[in-house]
Order: sequence, then structure tokens, then C-alpha cells
Amino acid sequence: MEARNPARFKLGKQSSLAPDRHREESELHKEDHNEADINPGVRLMYAANEGDLDGIRELLDSGVSVNFRDIDNRTALHVAACQGLTDVVALLLEKGAEVDPKDRWGSTPLADAIYYKNNDVIKLLEKYGAKSVMAPMQVNHAREVPEYEIYPNELDFTNSIEITKGTFCSALWHGTEVAVKKLGDDVISNEEKVKAFRDELALFQKIRHPNVVQFLGAVTQSSPMMIVTEYLPKGDLCTFLKRKGALKPTTAVRFALDIARGMSYLHENKPSPIIHRDLEPSNILRDDSGHLKVADFGESKLLAVKEDRPLTCQQTSCRYVAPEVFKQEEYDTKVDVFSFALILQEMIEGCPPFQAKQENEVPKVYAAKERPPFRAPAKRYAHGLRELIEECWNENPAKRPTFRQIITRLESIYNTLSHKRRWKQVCVSDTVGLQYVQVRPLKCFQNLEAMLRRDHSNLNSPGSSRSTTGGSI
Repeated sequence: MEARNPARFKLGKQSSLAPDRHREESELHKEDHNEADINPGVRLMYAANEGDLDGIRELLDSGVSVNFRDIDNRTALHVAACQGLTDVVALLLEKGAEVDPKDRWGSTPLADAIYYKNNDVIKLLEKYGAKSVMAPMQVNHAREVPEYEIYPNELDFTNSIEITKGTFCSALWHGTEVAVKKLGDDVISNEEKVKAFRDELALFQKIRHPNVVQFLGAVTQSSPMMIVTEYLPKGDLCTFLKRKGALKPTTAVRFALDIARGMSYLHENKPSPIIHRDLEPSNILRDDSGHLKVADFGESKLLAVKEDRPLTCQQTSCRYVAPEVFKQEEYDTKVDVFSFALILQEMIEGCPPFQAKQENEVPKVYAAKERPPFRAPAKRYAHGLRELIEECWNENPAKRPTFRQIITRLESIYNTLSHKRRWKQVCVSDTVGLQYVQVRPLKCFQNLEAMLRRDHSNLNSPGSSRSTTGGSI
């Protein structure tokens, strides 16, 4: 009986989160339907809307599910809660109706009852254990819904995988794989976490750069609230370094340039710089082309905004936090430069800073003016790379370079390293033709010198037609 595709219940008050809930009732049911053609489940919803208790009992007795959902995932309980029909709500609950079903927009019967101010229904639903999960950012009118809003039914979590523990997971959005950060139902009433969510969302809307993860949209009108970003399946830099160990200097510098360019963009944001405050390898992602993107702005803030939630090591990785943060001193964008120095050194050394120490001990070491040792061969820190790292983690934040200055230095180092690599391939000529051989730079010069001596000797030999002493050319 209910196998047919369900129709949409259009009569009466609509879901409190539906974009069209303010349309006139007459506009919602212009099309007349033959009662015989209406899905029995939808007929149950019509009966609930009209307060027809006998009709409800008759339909339920005939086998219609009390938890039938229409195409919008609404139930008869949703309808009765919107209309404020306490006796219908009571009957449906007695017959086994789920107390907290969510419609396609994430609204529950209790949320609908709260929106339409049906106090008796609210009390009854709460008596049966309904929990309020109204989204803190929910607007009063459909026209106020943000342009970036994504409705929950657009996200398919069927084959979702966890990206970072307890924070990000994957989902399909209109056929495209995306990353989703959820603010769970259990923290909706936590004002501090809700504010952090709002702040992160506000920052994401300001950011557009190739070396920063791309914001796609958010779910703010229902619970759980979510932030949706591009999905980078190659994972984060932390996982990559655990697998690869120490990187070649050219790769480390190329990665460092990606990070520096993304951070320079954030720090030069107008009208106020954005401080990341949690720059570490696990918050740097790799894209399909092998480049890096800065991600996760949960602890970021605008420099101009007065600090209302001090950064702690419970929120971030202590291994990469600047000493001024640990000492709870005033700080600026240079805290990110300090973190960057540690990441760059880690890429060259192949291990996290002060790996042998417990994470909560590391900030004390930084505060005591100690820095991770340079154990890799000196050649890995050639062309001023070590000096740059030392400047970036300087005890005095004012003496640390800006990311714009860091980019200039890194580009020079990268060009030098690339030029040196090109010398390893030399083109030589012999009687067979052109050949490419891999030789060391010193051997390359020795070979060329020998060839020149040989050619010069041939040119000046008495029997040579090209002799410079008597032969003609």
C-alpha cells in the first residue's frame, strides 16, 4: 500500500525550517487530488492536520505506519506539532510515534512546536523525552537564510569515512566528495563551542586562495550544524611525513613555499589579519597535484578582535605553539611564523620537534629558550635554510620575518637548489652522437676540460686540415 513513491504533504503549516514555510496556504495546495490517489500515509498526515482522531485510528488499524514519512521526511507528528493539536500528538505518541524524527531540513516535531509557540505540545513532547535541537543560527524568515546554506538532505554520508578523529568526515554532495565538520547535537547548548563555530564560519567566508582549503558551504538552519569544504583525499602533511620521513631539501622548500603563500594571504587579509593559531602538519593538507593547503580554522581569529577565549594546549598541539602563547602574553601573527619554523625543520629532520619529550612538556622547553636540535647533515640546510629557521623561531617575535619576506628567501633557496640539480645532467658529444649522462658536477667539468684539451691538440697537430698554424679552414 505504501510502496509507491510518497507525495508531499502540502496542507497547513509547514516545517519550521522549510524555505517555503511562509507561503500562503492556498498556494501550497493548488492542485486537487483524488482521495483514492493519495498515498495512505499522506492521508494520515491530512487527518493529523485536521485533528481527525477517528480517521487517524482507522488508518493506523488498516496498517498504515504511524511513522510514515512523506517526500520531505515529515511525519504526522510533525504536522500535529505545527498545528498545535495536543490530542492528536498524544494519540500518535501512544501509538508508538518516534518522538524526535527529523525532516529533510533537520527539524523535529519539538522544534516545529517551539517555532509556532504551541506550548501545550512542547510540554507533552518533552514529557515523552523529546530534546530541543534548534540550531543556534536559525533565522526567522526564509529570505534570511544565508546564500552558502546547504540543506542536510544534500549530503550523503552512506560511505562516509573519518578524516580526522571526531572532527571531519567525508560525504557526497551532488556527486562530489567533500569534507564535513560537524557541531554535534550534544554541544549545541555549549555557547563557547557555538561561538567558535560562528567565528570559524565567518573566517571561511573571507578566504579565497590556492594554498588555503576551499569553503563550499554550511548547514546552519538545522542541527547538527556543519561546515563543508573541499575534500583532499591525499591526507595531511603529518601522515605524509610519518610515511616518508625526512624530505629532500627541494621538496621541503617547495612544501614550505606552499604553506608560506597560504599564510601570507591570511596575514595580509584586509581590513584585519587572520591569525591561524594552530599551524601544525595535521592541519596542512595535500591536493592531487602534490601541493599543500592550509586548513582547519577552528582556533583562528582576526587580529583586531579582542581575545575572548585564550588559546590553550587542550585546543592545539603544544609542540608547535609559540612561547608567548604558552606564557599568556600578548601576541600577533608572528606566532604562526614560529610554528612554521618548526614544521620546516621537521620536514628536513624527518621527526617532530622534541619527539622524545611528552607534548605537554614542550612549551616549557620553548619558554626556556631551547629549540629543537639540528641533527641532519649540514648540506640539507645549505643556502641559508638553517639561518631562516632560526630567525623564524626567534625568542623576540618582532625579529621574526613576515611570511612575505619568508617567501622571497625560500624562492631564492629553491632556485639555487633547482639550478644545482640541473648541473647534474650534462650534454656531451662523441663520435656516435649526442648522449645524456648522469655525472657529478666536478666530474662534469673534468670531462669538459679533457674534451677541450683533446680538440685543441687535434686542431694544432701538423696533419690536421684545421691546424691553426698552417692549415686552411
